[in-house]
Parts: sequence; C-alpha cells; structure tokens
Amino acid sequence: MDDYVNKEVVEIDKVIEGNQNGAMRRVTTETHPSAPDGSGRRLYGMVAVGFGMLCVLQVALNISLRLVYSLTEERDQLPASYNDLIIERDQLDKEKEYTVGKCSNPGWNKFESCWYFVSSETKTWSESRQDCMERGADLMIVNSREKQRFLFALNKRAWIGLTDRETEGSWKWVDGTPLITSYWIIDQPNNGRSVSTFPGEDCVVLRNGQDQPEKTWNDINCAQKHIWICEMCNNNLL
Repeated sequence: MDDYVNKEVVEIDKVIEGNQNGAMRRVTTETHPSAPDGSGRRLYGMVAVGFGMLCVLQVALNISLRLVYSLTEERDQLPASYNDLIIERDQLDKEKEYTVGKCSNPGWNKFESCWYFVSSETKTWSESRQDCMERGADLMIVNSREKQRFLFALNKRAWIGLTDRETEGSWKWVDGTPLITSYWIIDQPNNGRSVSTFPGEDCVVLRNGQDQPEKTWNDINCAQKHIWICEMCNNNLL
C-alpha cells in the first residue's frame, strides 16, 4: 500500500515538473524573440540614415541662421557708415571751398552759404554797389538774425544793400525784395530830420560801436562815403 502511494506521488511530481519546464520554455521564447529577419534590418537601416540626415540638416540650418544674422547686422550698419562718409565728404568740400576761395579771392570771407567782401576804401552808396557788381556780387542783404549778428561782429561802419530812394519810407533791398525784419537803431530811420547838412537819408549804413547786436542800422544820405560789404551767394566766386 505504501509503495503504491509513493508511486502515485512520484508520477504527480513528474507531471508538475514537466508543466513547469514547459512554462519556462514559453516564457523564455516570449522574452527573447528570435533575431530580426532581412526586412527588419533594412527598416532599422533606413531609420538610422533618416536620423543622420536630420542631424545634418539641423547643422546646416544653424549655420544658415548665423550667416543671415551676421549679414543683417552688417546691412543695418551700412546706412550709418554711409551717412558718416557723406558728412565727412561735405566737411572736406567745405574746407576745400573755403581754402580755394581764400587763396584765389583774397579779401573774401565765407559765412554760412555766402561769401563776403569788406572794402578797405570809402565810396558813396551807388559807387559801392557798382564795385560789388563788378566783382559779380552786390551790396549785402540782411534777411536773417544770423547775418545781422555776423555784421555786428565785424564792427564796421559800412554800407549795406537797403534803400528807399524809389519811394520814401518804402525800404527795399538791392534785389527788389521789400524789407520785412529790420534792425534799426532807436529813433531810426528819420530821413535826416535831425541833420540839416545831409537832407534826405535814403541809404542804410551800419553803425559801429553799438552794444546791441540787433540795433545797428542807420539811414543817412547816399552821397556820404563809407566802406561797404559785398555779398555773393553762388559759386561764381571760386
């Protein structure tokens, strides 16, 4: 009886052991699949090549972006560099113009865009204007505060191109334009009411020795003799 029971137990253990070995083989097979076939290897190769191409494209894109950024910076700097060159060129032209003018036309001086000649001799207003015209210029026209201050700095008793000879009290410049802004001395113009020696004062002279830059004009008789200031506002001087 005991032998029979022992045989049955041994048989049962064998069955259990067989079942366990089979299960283990199935697990091993499922966990470690067989190596891929040819189509799988090709797929892996294509994926690797595609990834490599993406890396190359990324590098190329980075280089292109850096190049575009660098070119954009250089392009943005071009206008400023160009403007600097223009300013430098204009400054050199002005210096050249001034130097040439001083050398070829002694006695002329430049202020803003015009040239000025201050005489060393004295003449009547009409004679002074004639001299200016022979030089290709005319008596000075004072149509800005800057010019008036330029005259004040000269500190000369000189003729300028303003007269009311055509119509008393209607002051005009030598180019025919009417007087708009004036810089008369106090109580001027007075047409010679206080000076009987020179009746009729129809021409304007600068009064030197004044302490107010914008009060230097005086009307006097055109026959008096004074120095004069010619003005040329074109390129004929050079």
